[in-house]
Amino acid sequence: MDKVILTVATTGAWPTKNENPYVPLHPEEIADEVFACYQAGASVAHIHVRDNHGRPTMDLDKFERTVRLIRDRCDIVINLTTSGDLGLDDDERMKPFIELKPELASFDCGSMNWGHSTTFINSPPFLEKLGQKMKENHVKPEIEVFDSGMFYNAEYYLKKGVLDAPAHYQFVLGAPGGMVATIDNLVFLKNLLPKEATWGAFGIGRMHMPILYATLALGGHIRVGMEDNVYYSKGVLAKSNVEFVERAKRVANELGRELSTPDEARKILGLKGRSRVEELR
Repeated sequence: MDKVILTVATTGAWPTKNENPYVPLHPEEIADEVFACYQAGASVAHIHVRDNHGRPTMDLDKFERTVRLIRDRCDIVINLTTSGDLGLDDDERMKPFIELKPELASFDCGSMNWGHSTTFINSPPFLEKLGQKMKENHVKPEIEVFDSGMFYNAEYYLKKGVLDAPAHYQFVLGAPGGMVATIDNLVFLKNLLPKEATWGAFGIGRMHMPILYATLALGGHIRVGMEDNVYYSKGVLAKSNVEFVERAKRVANELGRELSTPDEARKILGLKGRSRVEELR
């Protein structure tokens, strides 16, 4: 069967226990949830952390504890955010991946208005610095594309050598201020990709399932989790990220695709991997 990488994004920066009491916020909660999702079939974990009050943070200690707890239990591919909060300086955003050396980290390829309330800043100087630091630390960028302009930004950075080919893209559809989550938009973005690229996509909120179905049908990789959607179905809160993983696995199998193992995901993405001894140092 054709292999598909399933990323689980358990926490994100915004949902709280008020939106869904089952959202994992503390390192122990996040690690437990990631391990359960790994057992259910997830091969990549996209990690955000929160402070002691449940607010988004890029605090290194929180990342370090969360990552260590996960690595102690399984070999899932770690993908750290570089955008855990707004208004941080460049060093704060990069320090977790520089110190912890995950195999993947997010590269949000442009700035945008986040709805009508704030601005998500990823300036050209920051993106050039981010790309260089990722190269120095052997961390592969996950190029996150919220609208088509960000794809062309990535194309520029590939030509300039800030990013290396083959690149891995994640299409983020339905974010406030970004491209609307429609099948037409997904197909449009997919058709822009260079032949050697790998890619995945997800829809935020109610368009989660249509985008998941279409991504699988188009040959892409998928992402699920409470970062993107706290409801399992209309009006029904998810009780665990595992519910999303198990459903995605069933859907993928029905479409003739099988979830990859972490090592198969590493091979697909061209990751070198790290020995367990190195990871636990």
